[in-house]
Amino acid sequence: MATTTDATDAGATDALGYEQARDELIDVVRRLEAGGTTLEESLALWERGEELAKVCRRWLDGARARLDAALAQEEAEGESPEAD
Repeated sequence: MATTTDATDAGATDALGYEQARDELIDVVRRLEAGGTTLEESLALWERGEELAKVCRRWLDGARARLDAALAQEEAEGESPEAD
């Protein structure tokens, strides 16, 4: 039963947008900090949090790459000689 849920969660995690993953990660952290969960539940939350953090990192890395590319293009265009 857990294996099917884990596989579904993994597929769903890949489809999450940044804000969705971030918001769910915040909820996971709150639940872990609040305590009151069993060891098994805590481990499942931790694993979910790790997956969500990876999704957020991929989004942020992608945004950084796009920003760097745009800045490099702008810089290259600024350095090219202007036609008279």
